[in-house]
Amino acid sequence: MSQHLLEPEAREHHHHAAPGRRHHPDDEQLILTEFDPDKVIDHLEPEESAIDLITFGTVRETCPKCQHAHLKLVLRQRRVRLAHLFCADCLSCFDAHYSNGKSALTI
Repeated sequence: MSQHLLEPEAREHHHHAAPGRRHHPDDEQLILTEFDPDKVIDHLEPEESAIDLITFGTVRETCPKCQHAHLKLVLRQRRVRLAHLFCADCLSCFDAHYSNGKSALTI
């Protein structure tokens, strides 16, 4: 399991936050912890079979392994045990939490 610390993106101060989006000024540093995909997703088919996952949008963070693909949010569903961020390019799964320990993936 590896951890990656993401620095907050530079933001211009005159922009307003999107309505409904929580802003965490004291815990801006986002920490991504890589999950073993087998611990997050149930693989019931042979390894060559594709798994149908429903993603709920692309987030601004890029994959710390690929360093170019934006991560996708995957919430709990039929074969997904834990909400996580997913890289469609390298097939990596990540937990996301702030430096104070609060999960970034809770609603």
